[in-house]
Amino acid sequence: MSHELTLDQVTPRKSFPQKLALGGLIAIILTVLVASYISTDIDPFKLYTKRQNAFEYLFGRQLNDADKQAAMDQAERLPAIIAFEEAYQEIKAEYTASGRELNPVAMQREAQKRADARMAKMSPAEHDRIVQSEYDRISDERTGGYFPPETAWPHLMEYSSALIETVAIAIWGTLIAFIAAIPMAMFAAKNTLELMVQGDGTVQRAIRWFGQFGARRVLDFCRGFNEFVMALIFVAVIGLGPYAGVLALAIHTFGILGKVFSEAIEQIEPGQVEAVTASGAGPAQIMAFSVIPQVMPLVVSYTLLRFESNVRSATILGFVGAGGIGFLMFDKINGYLYREVCTMMIMVIVSVTVIDYLCGILRRKFV
Repeated sequence: MSHELTLDQVTPRKSFPQKLALGGLIAIILTVLVASYISTDIDPFKLYTKRQNAFEYLFGRQLNDADKQAAMDQAERLPAIIAFEEAYQEIKAEYTASGRELNPVAMQREAQKRADARMAKMSPAEHDRIVQSEYDRISDERTGGYFPPETAWPHLMEYSSALIETVAIAIWGTLIAFIAAIPMAMFAAKNTLELMVQGDGTVQRAIRWFGQFGARRVLDFCRGFNEFVMALIFVAVIGLGPYAGVLALAIHTFGILGKVFSEAIEQIEPGQVEAVTASGAGPAQIMAFSVIPQVMPLVVSYTLLRFESNVRSATILGFVGAGGIGFLMFDKINGYLYREVCTMMIMVIVSVTVIDYLCGILRRKFV
């Protein structure tokens, strides 16, 4: 007598309503995918057709004869501009030293005379050097492109200082969020709230419900706004600088860490809590010796992950004046100095890579 089971016996057949519901769900998913595909204007071949634009944007474009002539015309005016500015500042100093009242019209006329004299005395070699230097600068600006990146040592020192400030913003934003998220997670988790407010009475149940509801809504509010929006608010309130970035990152990260920590606390092994409770420990001791040790690996791992993410986020916050290397990057983008922007982008990528490696070492100590 055979006892082998057929596939139909192992896997029960779905009823017609179940099949109909599954088919409807699949149809809804396909409809959403198609509609979103059309609305987002996805075109797999667009990048290929626009490859020339991408190449020129990254590596610059070739200047035509009109561009070169315009750059030369602009460069040839620079020696006269320099001569006039030097003469004007010289005359202004003379007026101030003699106590005479400044007369802009008379000063400009005198400055123009001295500038003409300076131009007449300027050697052709000096004139050509100034023109060529300005022509090279204008041509480089008109060419554009991100590569090759800027490697001048003074610029690298400036960017390094701004990058250190960016990392400092991420450190303090994450640290403040971590310190605040631990106790808030205790209130947002149902099981730890039952330890803090014990009893089955109506009052105790109401306190636990409102406590958990309020804690979760606070966390929802904090992570509901992107840190970029919060940085805009804090910059408007307290002014430009890294402190606005720290507050923006701290509030947003607090909302994320609090939610993750509370969910991890609710998933802990209750047997350990019961064992510590049976020994006569109070709520604080139960949390310290039973709850925290169980969630510590996830707490450390996710906090380090958020720190790595906050380094990147702190870079973007600089675009709204919240300090760090992003502030410099935004300024260079507005000035079309893309090679300097490229250098800063490379420095941010390298720093994130180093931080990821160091965080991996710390993570292995706890996980």
